[in-house]
Amino acid sequence: MRVLAQLAMVMNLDKCIGCHTCSVTCKQAWTNRAGTEYVWFNNVETRPGQGYPRRYEDQDQWKGGWVRTSGGRLKLRAGGRFRKLASLFANPDLPEISDYYEPWTYEYATLIDAPLGTDVPTAAPKSAITGAPVQPDWGPNWDDDLGGSTEHGVADPVLQRLRDDLGVQVKFEFEQSFMFYLPRICEHCLNPSCVASCPSGAMYKREEDGIVLVDQHQCRGWRMCVTGCPYKKVYFNHRTGKAEKCTFCYPRVEAGQPTVCSETCVGRLRYIGVVLYDADRVTEAASVADEHDLYPAQLDLMLDPHDPEVIRAAEQAGIPHDWITAAQRSPVYQLIHTYRLALPLHPEYRTMPMVWYIPPLSPVVDAVAGTGFDGEDGHNLFGAIDSLRIPVEYLAELFTAGDVTPVRTSLRRLAAMRSYMRSVNLGREPDERVPAAVGLDGEQVFGMYRLLALAKYDERYVIPTAGIGQAHDLEGIATQCSLDVDGGPGMGGPAVAGGQGRVDLVSWRGTGRPDALFPTLRGGGDR
Repeated sequence: MRVLAQLAMVMNLDKCIGCHTCSVTCKQAWTNRAGTEYVWFNNVETRPGQGYPRRYEDQDQWKGGWVRTSGGRLKLRAGGRFRKLASLFANPDLPEISDYYEPWTYEYATLIDAPLGTDVPTAAPKSAITGAPVQPDWGPNWDDDLGGSTEHGVADPVLQRLRDDLGVQVKFEFEQSFMFYLPRICEHCLNPSCVASCPSGAMYKREEDGIVLVDQHQCRGWRMCVTGCPYKKVYFNHRTGKAEKCTFCYPRVEAGQPTVCSETCVGRLRYIGVVLYDADRVTEAASVADEHDLYPAQLDLMLDPHDPEVIRAAEQAGIPHDWITAAQRSPVYQLIHTYRLALPLHPEYRTMPMVWYIPPLSPVVDAVAGTGFDGEDGHNLFGAIDSLRIPVEYLAELFTAGDVTPVRTSLRRLAAMRSYMRSVNLGREPDERVPAAVGLDGEQVFGMYRLLALAKYDERYVIPTAGIGQAHDLEGIATQCSLDVDGGPGMGGPAVAGGQGRVDLVSWRGTGRPDALFPTLRGGGDR
């Protein structure tokens, strides 16, 4: 067992209102510059919908992720080294700018500089890349709020699979329409296909926290990583000729702060925490034969941070104590593993994604109440799970490779919590049979409720800082100062009579007045 720590995220889709605040703040922080006009490290999609870039989930076209061979091994869907070499200068599996969108702005100066006349001036759209006039026909949220439309919803690759593979027909009728919002960032996978696709080795997964990054000095702009990522969350900067992607705001998390998208989320739907996992079994878990087994296989990778054996193995692997403590308090581990509420996005890509989602339950109450029954009663809610406006099969295609059982379990537990806590808040005696029907007890329901509804800032974001984790390594800096050269400001030399010499600033408690720390001038007085 080789224990590694991974920073992971969970998003509660019941709370997302589609305001795009996360996208805008991420854009301002990371991609507000030339060459990244079309780049959105964070975007919010309306489902059903085609997504961004358009139909990115169609891996028959885009060749992203891994596939399992007949011999049980994994290979890149886009092909191995020889195919990459053959397509090094002309990659046929890259999305074009039209699949993303050609970003545009408006000629606002026309409104100000236009001379007086009988015609009202207009600000015509122009390309933010070329400056030429352009007519917008697509964008990162073009199908926003149009989930039930026949124009865009029918082109959703997930719905296409439901029709072709399962024979499930989703009715695009106004009274039967449904939609929900799906925020997306890089998945920072345990088995990232983008890293394996990079010919120059510029993409790498940090061992200390699992964040996937691009070495800008090493990147040669081959763009194989764009093809290899099934979520299409690696972008090409046309100005620098380098690949760029979501960094999980690593400068912030190293200081113990959440990502920008989490910090500014209006719905407070994001959770960040540490997960411990067995790195030796990642390939085995990603290689299971049945795609329905990918979700439970990834769950089995996650280690119990309270297990003494896991704690010993983590310490032997060099994981700092505060990271182990953070894993024990992790809201992500609780939502994923303890309560089994959060599910991975498209596990069938076999990348072992580490951004998980709690499926939406909201429409069920109104659906039950519309039949004349109590929409908050647990038994009524359980019976309505399979008749939701949002089909369980659709959610299963998104989060569990088509297996409806984990989705149904998550939704039933959310319904049980809603019913149980309603009784508590109304001062009634809660029915213990409701949580028992979904494998929980009253105490666990309270824990779920606190985490999903009441959790404060430091409960939603349990992020250990990099500085504390490296404190022991930093202790030696005082005796190996880079400025400790002859005549330099760190010069001290060995201890001499009178107490002059080196001073360990880490262990100094601020008491006394060491001569080496406060040297005196030859004529007397402090320097």
